[in-house]
Amino acid sequence: MSEVTVRQLADVVGTPVGRLLEQLREAGIGVDREDAAITEAQKLQLLRYLRHSHGASVEIATPKRITLNRRSHSEIQVNAGGGRSKTVNVEVRKKRTYIKRSAILEQERLAERQREEEEAQAGVQAQQEREARLIAEEEAKRQAAEEEAKRQAAEEEAKRQAAEEEAKRQAAEEEAKRQAAEEEAKRQAAEEEAKRQAEAQVKRRLDVEKKPKNGLEPARTEKPASRKAKPRFRSEDRESEQKQRGTKFGRKELHIAPGKAGTSKRKKFRPQKAAPAAKHGFERPTAPIVHDVSIPETMTVAELAQKMSVKAAEVIKALMKLGIMATINQVLDQDTATIVVEEMGHKPKRLQENTLELELVQAEQEVSRQVSRAAVVTIMGHVDHGKTSLLDYIRRAKVATSEAGGITQHIGAYKVRSDKGEITFIDTPGHAAFTAMRARGAKVTDIVILVVAADDGAMPQTVEAIQHARAAGAPLVVAVNKIDRPDADPDRVKQELANHDVITEEWGGDTQFVNVSAKTGEGIDDLIEAILLQAEVMEIKVSAEGPARGVVIESRLDKGRGPVATILVQSGTLRKGDILLSGVETGRVRAMLTERGQEIIEAGPSTPVEILGLSGTPNAGDEAVVVPDERRAREIAGHRQAKEREVKLARQQSAKLENMFNEMEEGEIRALNLVIKADVQGSAEALSDSLTKLSTDKARVKVVAAGVGGINETDVNLAVASNAVIIGFNVRADAAARRLIAEKGIDLHYYSVIYNAIDEIKGALIGILDPEYREEIIGLARVDDVFRSPKLGAIAGCLVIEGSVRRNNPIRVLRDNIVVFEGQLESLRRFKDDVQEVRAGTECGIGVKDYKDVKVGDQIEVYERVRKEPAL
Repeated sequence: MSEVTVRQLADVVGTPVGRLLEQLREAGIGVDREDAAITEAQKLQLLRYLRHSHGASVEIATPKRITLNRRSHSEIQVNAGGGRSKTVNVEVRKKRTYIKRSAILEQERLAERQREEEEAQAGVQAQQEREARLIAEEEAKRQAAEEEAKRQAAEEEAKRQAAEEEAKRQAAEEEAKRQAAEEEAKRQAAEEEAKRQAEAQVKRRLDVEKKPKNGLEPARTEKPASRKAKPRFRSEDRESEQKQRGTKFGRKELHIAPGKAGTSKRKKFRPQKAAPAAKHGFERPTAPIVHDVSIPETMTVAELAQKMSVKAAEVIKALMKLGIMATINQVLDQDTATIVVEEMGHKPKRLQENTLELELVQAEQEVSRQVSRAAVVTIMGHVDHGKTSLLDYIRRAKVATSEAGGITQHIGAYKVRSDKGEITFIDTPGHAAFTAMRARGAKVTDIVILVVAADDGAMPQTVEAIQHARAAGAPLVVAVNKIDRPDADPDRVKQELANHDVITEEWGGDTQFVNVSAKTGEGIDDLIEAILLQAEVMEIKVSAEGPARGVVIESRLDKGRGPVATILVQSGTLRKGDILLSGVETGRVRAMLTERGQEIIEAGPSTPVEILGLSGTPNAGDEAVVVPDERRAREIAGHRQAKEREVKLARQQSAKLENMFNEMEEGEIRALNLVIKADVQGSAEALSDSLTKLSTDKARVKVVAAGVGGINETDVNLAVASNAVIIGFNVRADAAARRLIAEKGIDLHYYSVIYNAIDEIKGALIGILDPEYREEIIGLARVDDVFRSPKLGAIAGCLVIEGSVRRNNPIRVLRDNIVVFEGQLESLRRFKDDVQEVRAGTECGIGVKDYKDVKVGDQIEVYERVRKEPAL
């Protein structure tokens, strides 16, 4: 029933009616009669009052389970036998339990939570198992690497020992050869001396035999008396004459002394052998030979020994004397090689870094015919001052609609043809992040157009553009844009630029100022006329024949076409099929496209074209040269690659040492590793430089890798290995890379505007820093007396002299302005009441926790720690 009387309720609860009426009045229920009815709401009101008066919670718990017990009675007739019947009372009991739906849902939620916790625990266990497996694999790799390093060290030691033994053996052989040569020289000298003595002895013997013993001259044979003598006597006379003159071999006849004719036999004449001629072949030089040794930046020990015409062991010994342990394949730098050459008595000749390039320049054909070319004009200025819109109006194309946020992100080169002549425009971005890109634009330009908004005036990037133009030595033409706006003030622009030494011709300067509107087209013809007039004054002429030379404006990696480079031809003519060398990349020109995508066969000076066919993406700003020989091009590219690799290795070694010393001096520095992929080389370079400049002493940005093209699995694996964040600028990840990113949980961010990336990376750098805390003193109390309490111990009677004392803040006890204790307050009382705060000029009692040595005259300093957000 919903309503009962006061008496019925008193009977149910078992309390007197008077007591119940009194409780109802205390509960605020206006009932004063026993037969008055009480509603369910009044019952609940009475129940809340009684619970509150007994100190219990006012809220009434709702039962989650209700059990109902029901009984029913009935009678049945039972046959008792003998024709009698018996009445039996039957009681049926029913018990039914009702459970609240919210309780069932709560049980289900508990079961679901328990299941999730079990799954999470299983996941954590699986993750721990994976981490343990990875750790084991890393340990195995490390041990394998250590064993490999040990093996390589042992091999190097064995090679070194073998080289030393070889050097010793060769030295011993050289010494043995030298001794053998000396012995041979001594033997030959002895033979020559013996031969000379023998000849002298023979000559003395001949002289003795020619002189007769009696001292008389030999008798002369008389001539025939008459020429008409008989012919038979002529042979006899000729024979006697021949005997007197000598033999037919030109030697005089040897006469035998008298008395020995019968005892000696005449020997048969044999001609004497001629003196041996000089031997041909190698002769040991009497003086050392000095070679002029050309030394490049790097060379091996074997190459150096070959240039000095000595054994490699001799060079190794010279290096050992200098304290350098080297092998035959060891690479030496230019300075070390120069010292070795001087120590070994030769003349070093250092080669210049660009010797091959200079040879390439000298090998080019000299072309005398010079022709005028189109002026290369660079448009510079601040962000959103209308540079691209102005160029759009000039060439009748909407380029700005394809740029992210209307901001130029790349360098664009376009050739514009008008009735008055041709002009090549280079549009450079104006944001501060593109300083390097704008600098490259100014380096290839002839004339700089400085765009300044008439309603904004000179801005930081405007001043920066003026500095780039002056550094490049290019004349300025100022285009005052947005003159159609109501708040435009061209005179203010002239005044602000005059402060930077850019003075208009109207004020006696040398700079042309043209008022234009990229929206309405006002002043565009005057601007083109000013550009052509400036170009005519400069008389820009180059050679249109011969091998082409140019500069790389931009490069990117196209998925379907491969490496694509935008090149501005500066001299000569670039033709399809030419062999092009740009930086460390080389290749044959397979196709040339204009900025509108039209394929052409050749490009003359001041023509921007897209080149297909290079081996890779060259760096923006690299020089592009046509090489007649493909082998020569590969040789120069290989030399540049080796030089770049050596410089990179040297920089890495230097960076490692610097990092080691910095970490030793400054401690650990937080680092944010980045892997950057962009659509073009210039954007990747500008993004890398801008993000690296965000580094400070507290946190630094480390660009692990920066490249051109889409994000692939290699980039993701590099990010996993270096714990880096991947940044994609106008590129996307392929399907395989996306799966790997989702599996490894790599942080990937896409951007189309560079300064958005800079802002977010700056916020991420701040996020990795630990927050800083500083202490602020909020109150100071002076101890005037000390009381002893049996429960609390020493209680300091204090007067708050500054600020306020708060109970939950940390404190310091000062004695003679020296900190003697740091801790917490145990109690803070004002008279007998516990309080949370006591302000200045008020007395209070302070109990210091865990410190009982408080004395009169001490000061209790109360402070708080305030969190300070980190900042770069």
